[in-house]
Amino acid sequence: MSDLLLLGLIGGLTLLLLLTLLAFAGYSGLLAGVAVSAGSPPICNVTVAYKFHMGPYGETGRLFTESCSVSPKLRSIAVYYDNPHMVPPDKCRCAVGSILSEGEESPSPELIDLYQKFGFKVFSFPALSHVVTATFPYTTILSIWLATRRVHPALDTYIKVRHRPGVCVLGTARPLGWS
Repeated sequence: MSDLLLLGLIGGLTLLLLLTLLAFAGYSGLLAGVAVSAGSPPICNVTVAYKFHMGPYGETGRLFTESCSVSPKLRSIAVYYDNPHMVPPDKCRCAVGSILSEGEESPSPELIDLYQKFGFKVFSFPALSHVVTATFPYTTILSIWLATRRVHPALDTYIKVRHRPGVCVLGTARPLGWS
């Protein structure tokens, strides 16, 4: 009888562990859809402090960490230039950093100096009238892994279906001054 009780306890704990892992994956975005839309940009006239990265996009985590460690309260931003499904991983380019200011406000000189002290470059994006954006939940580290596998295909499909002349499909344009 005690063997049966022990087997039941092990089975119950295993089931509880599997349910916990499934709940974690669901919370991380496993069942969430990727919302892709075109229209007005969610942010306008932004000034960012960034570091340029060439290589697999999966290796950019350290840049996000570095950027957040300089000023944890600022929002992070990444600009991905290449489609990782069409460009070899070692040739993929992106810029990762923090949003220093947006709209009509200017970033403080102290904040700019702080980021430059840590090797970041500063760039101001002009206002855009029309952009394609993708939204996916970021709740855990698993969310990042899920996003890398789901966001680009959703963007590719959206742009292929709704492509119009003048829309940058591959994101290969690079503002002057970025290196």
